[in-house]
Amino acid sequence: MLKQLALENFKSWESLDIDFGSITAFFGANSSGKSSIIQFLLMLKQTKDSSNTQATIDFGDQNTPVELGSFKDIVYQHDINKHISWRLEWLLDRQLTFSDVLQRPRKQHIVEELAVELDISAKGRQVAVQSLSYEADRLKFAIAKREDKPGYQLISSNDDEFRFVRNTGRPWDLPEPTKCYSFPDQAQAFYQNTQFLGLFENAYVGQIDKILHLGPLRDDPKRQYTWSGNAPGDVGRRGERTIEAILAARDSEERRNVKYKSPTKSFEEMIAWWLKELGLITDFRVEEVGKESGLFRVWVRRTEKSVETLITDVGFGVSQILPVITLLYYAPKGSTILIEQPEIHLHPRVQAGLADLFISASKTRSLQIVVESHSEHFLNRLMRRVAEEDTNFGKVSPHDVALYFCEYENESSRISPLEVNLFGGITNWPKDFFGDQMGEILAREKAAAEKRAAMRG
Repeated sequence: MLKQLALENFKSWESLDIDFGSITAFFGANSSGKSSIIQFLLMLKQTKDSSNTQATIDFGDQNTPVELGSFKDIVYQHDINKHISWRLEWLLDRQLTFSDVLQRPRKQHIVEELAVELDISAKGRQVAVQSLSYEADRLKFAIAKREDKPGYQLISSNDDEFRFVRNTGRPWDLPEPTKCYSFPDQAQAFYQNTQFLGLFENAYVGQIDKILHLGPLRDDPKRQYTWSGNAPGDVGRRGERTIEAILAARDSEERRNVKYKSPTKSFEEMIAWWLKELGLITDFRVEEVGKESGLFRVWVRRTEKSVETLITDVGFGVSQILPVITLLYYAPKGSTILIEQPEIHLHPRVQAGLADLFISASKTRSLQIVVESHSEHFLNRLMRRVAEEDTNFGKVSPHDVALYFCEYENESSRISPLEVNLFGGITNWPKDFFGDQMGEILAREKAAAEKRAAMRG
């Protein structure tokens, strides 16, 4: 589970520092920097997934989660003389232990959370790591570029507690880290007590693998879908693999809790329950067109008295919320789910229901949900559940949610944490958070009064 992110000189963010909760939400006007936070995490993911081990950072293309261009495109104010740096901290699923094999008596270090720190820069179009470090049990292990000559060197933050010892022979310099987050193989070949460094890299890869993403633009519904029997890793950036995921879950006979401590339902029953709970339809099912045809249709029923119809023939909202529900219940437990603007094309009532959906999924499936949103209806329902605390969808407290308001001022993005109290109130409500509602009301009433006076005159 992600715990904290500090970031410098990325896109419109000269400086960013956020703590994550079980549900983390970013609000703010367009172009205020909200999406850039999601893009940064996706950049880390596609860098880890890249087949090009020589690339320090994978800026992406049309086939990756995010396409960022080049270092110049993403560095703050497009100043290539600046460095981009970050610190990402996360909680481990299980304890990690390591020790110095040369130490007598040997001390066992027990780690429950890890942090990685990176500093990258560019010379022309070439991006290089200036320093990479992992912090564990108050110790920091780094590889950094030498200032006086080419190559890199290993550094321990505390030589009294841990000191790297070279193998005998010529003291070769180390090459650059691999894909920005991995110590080069020579770090183990040149030293006697560096075997544990791979544990940190594996833990990082494991955490990044848990990040799944659903973008703001989702595919239109289709009259029929194909499925070969494979189980997709997620529902796709646009939700294009949603029906495949549902069929794979059905084929595996997976069952889910729709609410905290409720009886389990089949995957399709769970989908139908949520669509009904959100007030969209009453029935949902996926049926193969012909035996072993590999073609499937999605049938829904608006009300209990309605005739069954294809998903293409009902309101657009069903097809837009379906990937959200499916991803939350299809993703492996413990995943970090990034969702951009889940409220698009949804009625205000459904937007409010998203809060219940997120609370339930985070509690029943141990998910961490990171949302970028413009919806005051979603926020108001979430705050209501905090005030109620013990709800049908799970117990939720101010500690479970991390809410932020982003704004763009003086050529830079700024972020303000929203302080949520036990009563579901935000004690530092920003000015014009969701527009100047009172100003709009006063202006309308003034215009109405002037019009009535003119009609009487």
